[in-house]
Amino acid sequence: MILINNVILDLYSIMIIMIIGFHAYRSFDKESLQDKVFMSILYLTIVMLIIDILSRFDGRTDTIYPVINAFGNFMIFLLNPMLPSLWVIYVYLQVYSDGRKIKWLLYPLYTVNIVNIAILFISQFYGLYYYIDSNNIYHRGPFFVIPACITFLLELTAFILALLNRKKLERKSFLALIFFGIPPFVCLFLQIIFYGISLILNSVVISILVVFLNIQNNGMYTDHLTGINNRKKLDTYLKTKVCSRTGEKGFSAILIDINNFKYINDTYGHDTGDNALEITAKLLKSCLGTNDFIARFGGDEFCIVLDIADRRELETMVYKINSCLDKYNRSDSQLYEISLSMGYAVYDCHSHMSSGEFLKQVDRLMYEDKQFSKNKLPMSF
Repeated sequence: MILINNVILDLYSIMIIMIIGFHAYRSFDKESLQDKVFMSILYLTIVMLIIDILSRFDGRTDTIYPVINAFGNFMIFLLNPMLPSLWVIYVYLQVYSDGRKIKWLLYPLYTVNIVNIAILFISQFYGLYYYIDSNNIYHRGPFFVIPACITFLLELTAFILALLNRKKLERKSFLALIFFGIPPFVCLFLQIIFYGISLILNSVVISILVVFLNIQNNGMYTDHLTGINNRKKLDTYLKTKVCSRTGEKGFSAILIDINNFKYINDTYGHDTGDNALEITAKLLKSCLGTNDFIARFGGDEFCIVLDIADRRELETMVYKINSCLDKYNRSDSQLYEISLSMGYAVYDCHSHMSSGEFLKQVDRLMYEDKQFSKNKLPMSF
């Protein structure tokens, strides 16, 4: 009966992970290391849940149970540090989006896992991690605490990493990262104290679900380079604004294009071009309020949607953006100047324009401003 209950619980957990994986894969970005790590966490969790089922085949010696039980327990201890190792990497990528600097983190994680494997192989002969008696019953060995401590230290590392960098994270993301380790830690504590309780993997499923709902699921609406909303989110947001329009509840939009962006790419390289996009996004965000919306429209174009129905107020916002841009360009910390063309308009609630038609109107105004800039301003870098 205990075996059946454990199998049902693990299969239910696997089903939840597969549902999460199905939805996560729909928004999977092949260029995003964060997405790759998250999917790896899902795959490894499924594998470990299957192995956990095998490790429950104890108490009988008249069938193949002893072989299955021995294999399952050995693999559980072997893979034990890998899941929290992936979690440390995931938290790091949440804090520092640049995956190119992650190598320094991989070496200690590799070391931890190699040491665990070495200790497991050396100590297993003497039953120091665990041993299975003649009745095919699992027993903890004196070294049982080692994998538990490794898991705890890795979870603690991820927790501290998120805590120390909480200002770099959105509140929702920060809380999800902090919460991730709580269910496994509680179950780990119970497993150490009480023999027979082993719900760590099942509790990880709860943590993964929380992360997916609060972080990973938002990835389908986030531009992976700049961290702001993407075109898909913009289209959805604008349609909602148009549908909810009233005479008293108007809105406006600003479409922005980086002038001479091809020159920056060709002269300084694509890494510098990517940096220019990130800097522009940060400059634009610094000018906006908490309720204002910004998205990467595509390429080197950005779109801002504001709850502004007055033309003069909109022009004040455009002036504020230009002021932030001038301040940045006057600094000596960059190789190039950033110049922007902007088209902006207040949505006419009586025009019955669709969101697409309104975007075309603002895009036309931006193009006119870009042509004006080309005719009036020399290229200066």
